[in-house]
Amino acid sequence: MEKQVVVIQDLKKYFPSKQGPVKAVDGVDLRVESGEIFGFLGPNGAGKTTVLRILTTLLVQDSGDAFVAGLDVKKEPNKVRSHIGYVSQSGGVDRPATGKENLILQGQLYGMNTAAATARAEELIRLLDLSEFADRIVNTYSGGQRRRLDVALGLMNRPTVLFLDEPTIGLDPQNRANLWEQIKKLQQEGTTIFLTTHYLDEADALCDHIAIIDNGRIVAEGTPEELKKQIAGECITIGIDNFEEKAPEIIPLLKKFAFMREVNQDGDHLRLYVDDGAKAISEVLELLGKQEITLKNITLSAPSLDDVFLRKTGRSLRDLNAKEGKEK
Repeated sequence: MEKQVVVIQDLKKYFPSKQGPVKAVDGVDLRVESGEIFGFLGPNGAGKTTVLRILTTLLVQDSGDAFVAGLDVKKEPNKVRSHIGYVSQSGGVDRPATGKENLILQGQLYGMNTAAATARAEELIRLLDLSEFADRIVNTYSGGQRRRLDVALGLMNRPTVLFLDEPTIGLDPQNRANLWEQIKKLQQEGTTIFLTTHYLDEADALCDHIAIIDNGRIVAEGTPEELKKQIAGECITIGIDNFEEKAPEIIPLLKKFAFMREVNQDGDHLRLYVDDGAKAISEVLELLGKQEITLKNITLSAPSLDDVFLRKTGRSLRDLNAKEGKEK
Protein backbone atom coordinates (compact mmCIF):
# COMPACT_ATOMS: atom_id res chain seq x y z
CA MET A 1 0.00 0.00 0.00
CA GLU A 2 3.01 2.34 -0.39
CA LYS A 3 1.67 4.04 -3.51
CA GLN A 4 -1.99 3.69 -2.55
CA VAL A 5 -2.69 6.31 0.08
CA VAL A 6 -6.38 5.40 0.45
CA VAL A 7 -7.56 1.78 0.42
CA ILE A 8 -11.16 0.72 1.07
CA GLN A 9 -12.29 -2.90 1.14
CA ASP A 10 -15.96 -4.00 1.31
CA LEU A 11 -16.92 -0.94 3.36
CA LYS A 12 -20.46 -0.87 4.77
CA LYS A 13 -22.43 1.62 6.81
CA TYR A 14 -26.16 1.26 7.44
CA PHE A 15 -28.46 3.65 9.27
CA PRO A 16 -31.70 2.58 11.00
CA SER A 17 -35.05 3.92 9.86
CA LYS A 18 -38.71 3.06 10.32
CA GLN A 19 -38.77 1.51 6.86
CA GLY A 20 -35.71 -0.64 7.60
CA PRO A 21 -31.96 -0.04 7.37
CA VAL A 22 -30.74 2.61 4.94
CA LYS A 23 -27.71 1.18 3.14
CA ALA A 24 -25.72 4.42 2.85
CA VAL A 25 -22.52 2.54 1.99
CA ASP A 26 -23.05 -1.01 0.78
CA GLY A 27 -19.82 -2.83 0.00
CA VAL A 28 -17.51 -0.15 -1.43
CA ASP A 29 -13.99 -0.94 -2.69
CA LEU A 30 -11.66 1.92 -3.69
CA ARG A 31 -7.98 2.67 -4.27
CA VAL A 32 -6.46 6.15 -4.45
CA GLU A 33 -2.92 6.56 -5.77
CA SER A 34 -0.40 8.96 -4.27
CA GLY A 35 -0.34 12.37 -5.96
CA GLU A 36 -3.60 12.07 -7.88
CA ILE A 37 -6.83 14.03 -7.72
CA PHE A 38 -9.49 11.41 -7.05
CA GLY A 39 -13.10 12.33 -7.72
CA PHE A 40 -16.03 10.70 -5.94
CA LEU A 41 -19.00 11.48 -8.16
CA GLY A 42 -22.68 10.96 -7.49
CA PRO A 43 -25.99 12.63 -6.62
CA ASN A 44 -26.80 13.92 -3.16
CA GLY A 45 -27.65 10.99 -0.87
CA ALA A 46 -25.61 8.49 -2.90
CA GLY A 47 -23.16 7.76 -0.06
CA LYS A 48 -20.26 10.10 -0.95
CA THR A 49 -20.18 12.06 2.29
CA THR A 50 -20.67 8.94 4.43
CA VAL A 51 -17.55 7.38 2.88
CA LEU A 52 -15.67 10.63 3.38
CA ARG A 53 -16.69 10.86 7.03
CA ILE A 54 -15.47 7.30 7.62
CA LEU A 55 -12.12 8.04 5.97
CA THR A 56 -11.69 11.18 8.08
CA THR A 57 -12.53 9.27 11.33
CA LEU A 58 -15.75 11.24 11.92
CA LEU A 59 -17.85 8.09 11.53
CA VAL A 60 -17.11 4.41 12.23
CA GLN A 61 -18.01 1.83 9.59
CA ASP A 62 -20.21 -1.18 10.40
CA SER A 63 -17.88 -3.56 8.57
CA GLY A 64 -15.09 -3.64 6.04
CA ASP A 65 -11.66 -2.00 6.15
CA ALA A 66 -10.44 1.52 5.40
CA PHE A 67 -6.82 2.67 5.40
CA VAL A 68 -5.41 6.16 4.93
CA ALA A 69 -1.64 6.62 4.60
CA GLY A 70 -1.30 2.96 5.58
CA LEU A 71 -3.21 3.48 8.84
CA ASP A 72 -6.43 1.74 9.86
CA VAL A 73 -9.04 4.48 10.32
CA LYS A 74 -10.98 2.43 12.86
CA LYS A 75 -8.04 1.23 14.97
CA GLU A 76 -5.72 4.25 14.65
CA PRO A 77 -7.96 7.33 14.28
CA ASN A 78 -5.60 9.73 16.06
CA LYS A 79 -2.68 8.80 13.82
CA VAL A 80 -4.91 9.08 10.74
CA ARG A 81 -5.93 12.63 11.74
CA SER A 82 -2.30 13.71 11.82
CA HIS A 83 -1.93 12.67 8.15
CA ILE A 84 -5.07 14.23 6.68
CA GLY A 85 -6.68 17.56 5.99
CA TYR A 86 -10.48 17.82 5.79
CA VAL A 87 -12.66 20.56 4.33
CA SER A 88 -16.37 19.97 4.94
CA GLN A 89 -19.20 21.45 2.90
CA SER A 90 -19.92 24.02 5.61
CA GLY A 91 -16.26 24.90 6.29
CA GLY A 92 -14.82 25.66 9.72
CA VAL A 93 -13.61 29.25 9.86
CA ASP A 94 -13.95 31.64 12.78
CA ARG A 95 -15.69 34.54 11.03
CA PRO A 96 -14.95 37.34 13.56
CA ALA A 97 -11.19 36.68 13.12
CA THR A 98 -8.95 37.42 10.15
CA GLY A 99 -7.92 34.77 7.69
CA LYS A 100 -4.36 34.78 8.96
CA GLU A 101 -5.53 34.48 12.58
CA ASN A 102 -7.65 31.47 11.58
CA LEU A 103 -4.63 29.82 10.00
CA ILE A 104 -2.34 30.44 12.98
CA LEU A 105 -4.97 29.08 15.39
CA GLN A 106 -5.37 25.98 13.25
CA GLY A 107 -1.62 25.41 13.35
CA GLN A 108 -1.56 25.79 17.12
CA LEU A 109 -4.37 23.24 17.40
CA TYR A 110 -2.07 20.82 15.57
CA GLY A 111 0.62 21.47 18.21
CA MET A 112 2.73 24.06 16.39
CA ASN A 113 4.28 26.90 18.35
CA THR A 114 3.32 30.44 17.33
CA ALA A 115 6.39 31.00 15.17
CA ALA A 116 5.93 27.74 13.23
CA ALA A 117 2.19 28.33 12.82
CA THR A 118 2.81 31.87 11.56
CA ALA A 119 5.42 30.70 9.07
CA ARG A 120 3.11 27.98 7.73
CA ALA A 121 0.21 30.45 7.53
CA GLU A 122 2.31 32.87 5.46
CA GLU A 123 3.40 29.99 3.20
CA LEU A 124 -0.23 29.01 2.54
CA ILE A 125 -1.27 32.62 2.00
CA ARG A 126 1.28 32.79 -0.83
CA LEU A 127 0.44 29.33 -2.20
CA LEU A 128 -3.32 29.93 -2.41
CA ASP A 129 -3.16 33.64 -3.31
CA LEU A 130 -4.84 34.83 -0.11
CA SER A 131 -2.62 37.89 0.44
CA GLU A 132 -5.22 40.44 -0.74
CA PHE A 133 -7.65 39.51 2.02
CA ALA A 134 -5.70 37.46 4.61
CA ASP A 135 -5.64 40.36 7.10
CA ARG A 136 -9.35 41.12 6.77
CA ILE A 137 -12.11 39.79 9.05
CA VAL A 138 -13.59 36.64 7.51
CA ASN A 139 -17.11 38.11 7.80
CA THR A 140 -16.15 40.43 4.92
CA TYR A 141 -15.08 37.60 2.57
CA SER A 142 -16.90 36.52 -0.56
CA GLY A 143 -17.96 32.89 -0.85
CA GLY A 144 -14.98 32.08 -3.06
CA GLN A 145 -12.49 33.78 -0.72
CA ARG A 146 -13.90 31.91 2.28
CA ARG A 147 -13.69 28.60 0.44
CA ARG A 148 -10.03 29.18 -0.41
CA LEU A 149 -9.37 29.91 3.26
CA ASP A 150 -11.15 26.64 4.14
CA VAL A 151 -8.76 24.77 1.84
CA ALA A 152 -5.77 26.54 3.42
CA LEU A 153 -6.96 25.49 6.88
CA GLY A 154 -7.09 21.89 5.68
CA LEU A 155 -3.45 22.14 4.59
CA MET A 156 -1.93 23.59 7.77
CA ASN A 157 -0.55 20.25 8.99
CA ARG A 158 0.97 19.32 5.59
CA PRO A 159 -1.41 16.38 5.12
CA THR A 160 -0.67 13.29 3.08
CA VAL A 161 -4.25 13.44 1.80
CA LEU A 162 -6.56 16.45 1.57
CA PHE A 163 -10.26 15.53 1.66
CA LEU A 164 -12.61 18.07 0.06
CA ASP A 165 -16.37 17.57 0.43
CA GLU A 166 -18.17 19.37 -2.42
CA PRO A 167 -15.48 22.09 -2.49
CA THR A 168 -17.20 24.43 -4.96
CA ILE A 169 -20.84 24.02 -3.97
CA GLY A 170 -22.64 27.35 -3.96
CA LEU A 171 -19.85 29.21 -5.79
CA ASP A 172 -20.41 31.23 -8.96
CA PRO A 173 -18.62 30.09 -12.16
CA GLN A 174 -15.71 32.52 -11.75
CA ASN A 175 -14.99 31.47 -8.17
CA ARG A 176 -15.38 27.79 -9.10
CA ALA A 177 -12.79 28.19 -11.88
CA ASN A 178 -10.46 30.00 -9.48
CA LEU A 179 -10.71 27.25 -6.88
CA TRP A 180 -10.08 24.63 -9.57
CA GLU A 181 -6.80 26.41 -10.34
CA GLN A 182 -5.85 26.34 -6.66
CA ILE A 183 -6.65 22.61 -6.39
CA LYS A 184 -4.47 21.85 -9.44
CA LYS A 185 -1.68 23.92 -7.90
CA LEU A 186 -1.88 21.82 -4.73
CA GLN A 187 -1.50 18.65 -6.77
CA GLN A 188 1.61 20.11 -8.41
CA GLU A 189 2.98 20.68 -4.90
CA GLY A 190 2.59 16.93 -4.26
CA THR A 191 -0.70 16.78 -2.33
CA THR A 192 -3.05 13.84 -2.91
CA ILE A 193 -6.62 15.15 -3.14
CA PHE A 194 -9.82 13.18 -2.58
CA LEU A 195 -12.87 15.25 -3.48
CA THR A 196 -16.57 14.55 -3.59
CA THR A 197 -18.71 16.33 -6.14
CA HIS A 198 -21.95 16.08 -8.04
CA TYR A 199 -20.75 18.50 -10.72
CA LEU A 200 -19.95 16.63 -13.93
CA ASP A 201 -17.75 19.36 -15.39
CA GLU A 202 -15.77 19.57 -12.15
CA ALA A 203 -15.01 15.85 -12.12
CA ASP A 204 -14.08 15.91 -15.81
CA ALA A 205 -11.82 18.97 -15.54
CA LEU A 206 -10.02 18.16 -12.30
CA CYS A 207 -9.82 14.45 -11.65
CA ASP A 208 -7.21 11.91 -12.72
CA HIS A 209 -9.45 9.06 -11.58
CA ILE A 210 -13.18 8.91 -10.84
CA ALA A 211 -15.50 6.54 -9.01
CA ILE A 212 -19.24 6.97 -9.53
CA ILE A 213 -21.41 5.96 -6.57
CA ASP A 214 -25.17 5.47 -6.53
CA ASN A 215 -27.31 4.07 -3.73
CA GLY A 216 -24.23 3.18 -1.69
CA ARG A 217 -22.50 1.16 -4.41
CA ILE A 218 -19.75 1.92 -6.93
CA VAL A 219 -21.30 1.67 -10.41
CA ALA A 220 -18.30 2.77 -12.51
CA GLU A 221 -14.63 3.60 -12.02
CA GLY A 222 -11.76 4.80 -14.18
CA THR A 223 -10.22 7.92 -15.68
CA PRO A 224 -12.71 10.40 -17.21
CA GLU A 225 -11.57 9.35 -20.69
CA GLU A 226 -11.84 5.62 -19.92
CA LEU A 227 -15.37 6.08 -18.63
CA LYS A 228 -16.47 8.15 -21.62
CA LYS A 229 -14.97 5.63 -24.04
CA GLN A 230 -17.46 3.10 -22.70
CA ILE A 231 -20.04 5.16 -24.59
CA ALA A 232 -18.81 4.73 -28.15
CA GLY A 233 -19.50 7.13 -31.02
CA GLU A 234 -21.46 10.38 -30.65
CA CYS A 235 -24.63 11.27 -28.78
CA ILE A 236 -27.77 12.77 -30.34
CA THR A 237 -30.29 14.08 -27.83
CA ILE A 238 -33.82 14.73 -29.11
CA GLY A 239 -36.97 16.13 -27.56
CA ILE A 240 -40.33 15.54 -29.24
CA ASP A 241 -43.92 16.65 -28.69
CA ASN A 242 -46.25 14.23 -26.90
CA PHE A 243 -43.21 12.32 -25.66
CA GLU A 244 -45.00 9.68 -23.57
CA GLU A 245 -47.27 8.79 -26.47
CA LYS A 246 -44.76 9.00 -29.31
CA ALA A 247 -41.59 7.57 -27.71
CA PRO A 248 -42.79 3.91 -27.66
CA GLU A 249 -43.67 4.32 -31.34
CA ILE A 250 -40.39 5.84 -32.48
CA ILE A 251 -37.83 3.92 -30.36
CA PRO A 252 -38.19 0.55 -32.23
CA LEU A 253 -37.81 2.38 -35.56
CA LEU A 254 -34.68 4.23 -34.39
CA LYS A 255 -33.08 0.97 -33.25
CA LYS A 256 -33.32 -0.42 -36.80
CA PHE A 257 -30.77 2.07 -38.16
CA ALA A 258 -27.41 0.42 -38.91
CA PHE A 259 -25.52 3.34 -37.35
CA MET A 260 -27.50 3.15 -34.09
CA ARG A 261 -25.52 1.69 -31.17
CA GLU A 262 -27.94 2.37 -28.34
CA VAL A 263 -31.16 4.27 -27.53
CA ASN A 264 -31.83 5.45 -23.98
CA GLN A 265 -34.73 7.36 -22.52
CA ASP A 266 -33.68 10.30 -20.34
CA GLY A 267 -36.72 11.96 -18.78
CA ASP A 268 -38.64 13.50 -21.67
CA HIS A 269 -35.73 13.15 -24.11
CA LEU A 270 -34.13 10.32 -26.06
CA ARG A 271 -30.36 9.85 -26.21
CA LEU A 272 -29.14 8.12 -29.34
CA TYR A 273 -25.57 6.80 -29.43
CA VAL A 274 -24.45 6.62 -33.04
CA ASP A 275 -21.37 6.04 -35.22
CA ASP A 276 -21.61 9.06 -37.53
CA GLY A 277 -23.41 11.94 -35.89
CA ALA A 278 -23.77 14.21 -38.94
CA LYS A 279 -25.19 11.46 -41.15
CA ALA A 280 -27.33 10.08 -38.33
CA ILE A 281 -29.02 13.44 -37.63
CA SER A 282 -30.13 13.69 -41.24
CA GLU A 283 -31.69 10.22 -41.21
CA VAL A 284 -33.27 10.69 -37.76
CA LEU A 285 -34.90 13.94 -38.92
CA GLU A 286 -36.19 12.21 -42.06
CA LEU A 287 -37.71 9.41 -39.96
CA LEU A 288 -39.40 11.87 -37.58
CA GLY A 289 -40.88 13.69 -40.58
CA LYS A 290 -42.26 10.48 -42.08
CA GLN A 291 -43.85 9.57 -38.75
CA GLU A 292 -45.29 13.09 -38.44
CA ILE A 293 -43.56 13.57 -35.07
CA THR A 294 -42.87 17.18 -34.11
CA LEU A 295 -39.29 17.84 -33.04
CA LYS A 296 -38.81 20.21 -30.07
CA ASN A 297 -35.00 20.20 -29.97
CA ILE A 298 -31.98 18.21 -31.09
CA THR A 299 -28.30 18.34 -30.14
CA LEU A 300 -25.16 16.44 -31.15
CA SER A 301 -22.29 15.99 -28.69
CA ALA A 302 -19.46 13.74 -27.65
CA PRO A 303 -20.32 11.28 -24.84
CA SER A 304 -20.08 12.81 -21.36
CA LEU A 305 -19.83 11.55 -17.80
CA ASP A 306 -23.57 12.08 -17.58
CA ASP A 307 -23.99 9.54 -20.39
CA VAL A 308 -21.92 7.10 -18.31
CA PHE A 309 -24.10 7.76 -15.26
CA LEU A 310 -27.28 7.32 -17.31
CA ARG A 311 -26.08 3.98 -18.71
CA LYS A 312 -25.06 2.67 -15.28
CA THR A 313 -28.09 3.86 -13.30
CA GLY A 314 -30.86 4.61 -15.77
CA ARG A 315 -30.96 8.22 -14.53
CA SER A 316 -29.31 11.46 -15.56
CA LEU A 317 -27.10 13.00 -12.89
CA ARG A 318 -27.46 16.39 -14.57
CA ASP A 319 -31.26 16.17 -14.32
CA LEU A 320 -31.10 14.99 -10.69
CA ASN A 321 -28.98 18.03 -9.82
CA ALA A 322 -31.36 20.37 -11.64
CA LYS A 323 -34.35 18.85 -9.85
CA GLU A 324 -32.68 19.24 -6.45
CA GLY A 325 -31.88 22.87 -7.25
CA LYS A 326 -35.55 23.61 -8.05
CA GLU A 327 -36.75 21.89 -4.88
CA LYS A 328 -34.43 24.07 -2.79
